[in-house]
Amino acid sequence: MRRWAEMGKATEAIHGHEFKEEPFGAFIPPIYMSAMFEQRGETRLTDRGTELKYSREENPTVRALEKVLAKLEKGGDALAFNSGMAAIAGALLGLIRRDMKLMIPMEVYGTTLELSQTLSEKIGFTLETVWPETGRIVEHIVDRKPDIVFIETLTNPTLKLIDVREISKACFEAGCWVIVDNTFTTPILLNPLKHGALMVVHSLTKYIAGHNDIVGGAIISMTPFIKMLWDWRRMLGGIMQPFEAYLTLRGVKTLKVRVERSSKTALAIAEYLEDHPKIEKVHYPGLPSNPYKTIADKIFEEKLYGGIVAFELKKGKTEALKVLRRTKIIKPSPSLGGTESLLTYPVISASRALPEEFREKLGITEGLLRLSVGLEDPEDLIEDLSQALA
Repeated sequence: MRRWAEMGKATEAIHGHEFKEEPFGAFIPPIYMSAMFEQRGETRLTDRGTELKYSREENPTVRALEKVLAKLEKGGDALAFNSGMAAIAGALLGLIRRDMKLMIPMEVYGTTLELSQTLSEKIGFTLETVWPETGRIVEHIVDRKPDIVFIETLTNPTLKLIDVREISKACFEAGCWVIVDNTFTTPILLNPLKHGALMVVHSLTKYIAGHNDIVGGAIISMTPFIKMLWDWRRMLGGIMQPFEAYLTLRGVKTLKVRVERSSKTALAIAEYLEDHPKIEKVHYPGLPSNPYKTIADKIFEEKLYGGIVAFELKKGKTEALKVLRRTKIIKPSPSLGGTESLLTYPVISASRALPEEFREKLGITEGLLRLSVGLEDPEDLIEDLSQALA
């Protein structure tokens, strides 16, 4: 029989929880909605040696999800949180110290940068921003020797692809840690821990759960770091709730087929938009014209390029808002990675917290829209965009 390390990701997503605690033989982990668990003078331990006594600290349904996430990302263990930002906050609070240096690209999810700036002022570490390009980040690591580097595999929203392998190699030589937000690429396309990253974070709200019906987050890392961060989650009270964990467990089973489907449809849409007379520029790493396709072909484990397409309209804000109002199947909403296709206006959502000068330099214009491609028929999505652009 094949060992877990050799199994495919579709199999891991379905069977990776290894749930054995249910007394009736159910192979779907039940929802443990209990706030507390019995203590009769003896300590009841989970498989990782923590006490099972109170659902703020540990819960069997949440634990089943964490095992799946750890397997998918090739980590030692995982922690599930009640949001992606709670996971990022837990990672930073657990690692950062006064007088450290945190390096973060100029283009990240706006709230991630906002949190980093706020913590820098409160704690006293130095926050350094750098242009989101692999070579520039490596130069910064060599010259400035930060203690922690936080990157997104694909930047939000213009999809600049960062070579995690090169960043991890530079950090290993400089003696710094790498935290990777792998939400956009998912463990189907890339496993940063295999390439030297210390820690991976996810917004489970997006592709992992995949149905636009829960909010959650996760950290995956080596076991010693997860044990240390477990105490931070316990103290902060940021654990994912059992019902949301159950829905995420159900959603993750179809992660591979969903990523494959949305990626193929996204490429077809990107090709359509690239030839449209009203479109100034299309951002998608699967297009031959895209400057990041070479990196994608080198680091992605599948010949896929993700389900997000960003595009800029020639007439700017006026036309962008018209398209946002005119789509019928595609819904205007600030999220991604679900079964329904969503269209986002970054300057008022994901990039709103970025300084205006950052947005201008990065090309996050008032004519830019970000499309999260869902599981609808590709022809219907292209027709919807066609009528909205007409």
